[in-house]
Amino acid sequence: MGKSGDCIEAKNANWKFSGSMVEHFEKHVAKSVPLYSEGHELIVKLSDYFIKDDSICYELGSSAGTLTNKLANRHASIPAKFVGIEIENDMVSKANKLYKSRNLSFICEDMITLNLEKTDLIISYYTIQFIHPKLRQELINKIYDALNWGGAFILYEKVRANDARFQDIISDLYIEYKLEQGYSAEEIIAKAKSLKGVLEPFSTQGNIDMLKRAGFVDILSIQKYMNFEGFLVIK
Repeated sequence: MGKSGDCIEAKNANWKFSGSMVEHFEKHVAKSVPLYSEGHELIVKLSDYFIKDDSICYELGSSAGTLTNKLANRHASIPAKFVGIEIENDMVSKANKLYKSRNLSFICEDMITLNLEKTDLIISYYTIQFIHPKLRQELINKIYDALNWGGAFILYEKVRANDARFQDIISDLYIEYKLEQGYSAEEIIAKAKSLKGVLEPFSTQGNIDMLKRAGFVDILSIQKYMNFEGFLVIK
């Protein structure tokens, strides 16, 4: 066992979003994911184009609830509903403790098996990369079916490069980035070992192909920095 930084334990091939790491999650992820906060702000602004009075908005993998709460605050003056779905009970408890408003709720459910109501906006912010690849297409199909016509899916994912040379370059740049954030080489290696078999990114094209198989046609890359990318997808 090692430390992945920010007081988070990292076991080999066993990264978890529960237990003691919940208290340090926001600090850790904001340092580990480039433009993390900027992605939040872009999503909040994009929501203006899709949230209406009777809308339901889901965040899949809402963790400690920060983004779902920002969306609820943005649209506090209308009777839309914002629902954070999170499989880790520790995260849901943290979110419910931190954020309370009439249009906001957090539920502990598995997004794979949960039935979604008809919705105008679904968000997945660096979540689907942790879903086993064999289940991913089924989940994207469900998202497509749940969206109203004209509704949007905002998908942010870590992505693999499209060939080995580019992947080597991007991986090296990301290690440099983490060193610049103050992580030690030992912490970076411990985190990488803990994510083996847990984090399985697709390439940009792999994600686009999956979206198209579900039925999506209108797909736009809205943010990209190294191996982190956001897509706006409209039904």
